[in-house]
Amino acid sequence: MAMTKEDKTKLISDYSRHDTDTGSPEVQIAILTRRIQQLTEHLRNNSHDNSSRRGLLKLVGQRRRLLAYLRRKDYGRFVALAEKLNLRQR
Repeated sequence: MAMTKEDKTKLISDYSRHDTDTGSPEVQIAILTRRIQQLTEHLRNNSHDNSSRRGLLKLVGQRRRLLAYLRRKDYGRFVALAEKLNLRQR
């Protein structure tokens, strides 16, 4: 199931740094995390859906790069975001 507009708007308002912020790393990571959770649930029910598996791997790689960028630029924000989203830190 795709993410609804209301869900995406709520994520943006929860993780944005200011009123018009839609593209900060925190917002992008939060949206990717939600999509990864949805695809993971889909793949639990449809284990032979290899195209969705490939899409999931691409999303995980994108999130990983954004997390590495955020960690490099502002470690405090990285730790706060990882804690809020329940992500493992390395």
